[in-house]
Amino acid sequence: MHKAVLLDETINGLDLKPNNVVFDGTLGAGGHSEEIFKRFGSKIKIIATDRDSEAINRATTKICKDGCDFQAFLSDYRKIDSVLEKVGVKNVNGIILDLGLSSDQLDLSGRGFTFKNNEPLLMTFSNTAGEDQITAKMILNSWGEETLADIFYGYSDEKYSRRIARKIIEAREKKPIEMTDELVAIIKSAVPVSYEKGKIHFATKTFQAIRMAVNDEVEALKEGLRKSIDLLAPSGRIAIISFHSTEDRIVKDTFREWKEKGLGKPINKKPITASENELRENPRSRSAKLRIFKKND
Repeated sequence: MHKAVLLDETINGLDLKPNNVVFDGTLGAGGHSEEIFKRFGSKIKIIATDRDSEAINRATTKICKDGCDFQAFLSDYRKIDSVLEKVGVKNVNGIILDLGLSSDQLDLSGRGFTFKNNEPLLMTFSNTAGEDQITAKMILNSWGEETLADIFYGYSDEKYSRRIARKIIEAREKKPIEMTDELVAIIKSAVPVSYEKGKIHFATKTFQAIRMAVNDEVEALKEGLRKSIDLLAPSGRIAIISFHSTEDRIVKDTFREWKEKGLGKPINKKPITASENELRENPRSRSAKLRIFKKND
């Protein structure tokens, strides 16, 4: 079962009040929205987006009880402006972006996010991807060696990025790479035996980087941030949970730019990380970093 990371820290950090409006841009399993409704009930309004219709259905069934004011859209948080316009909302008091991949997507999607199961290499957040949707299979079988290496290093700091990229090229010359087990075997053939004994699985970073490329996650974050600051009400706050250095750096730099422009200030100088208790209960919180920004009154 998915457990929202840094849940209390995120909700407390938003400093919400009755009659506030919240935009949950990465609804996922609905953990953050559910907790907000537990605290405020019908006295708060939440507008949410997710690219996975199954995630929306599961979350809505779970959290929307007792007449809660909740609307969820099959969309992307980078389209926050059009989503809010659709429901006639000019600005919001809180914005939540949990950039991690939910446990439900890992365990239930069957789209190749995890190397623990042998699944087709899709890695699309959308469960209804069209023919024009980029997939992991497409990237692995058609993108150039240098591009692949740059993605692996740039998106996940994979130190064996070039060796892995070379092995992928060699493998696809024999047959198309279509399943997760095939990709894991290729990665294993490219890295030293010692790398297999590290704290994280040797395929973790490569899978992460491919997923980020498939879903254009870096550009989505940049665009979402550009739009969010304008749609945040005076004294409103935006809370962003990232899980690796590339995204955290973007958030940190953007918050600094906003502060320099006199738009507001970061609530925490350093990112908030999981407590020892949460780390024990939820290992996926290990790499989570929460940053919160408050807009000026």
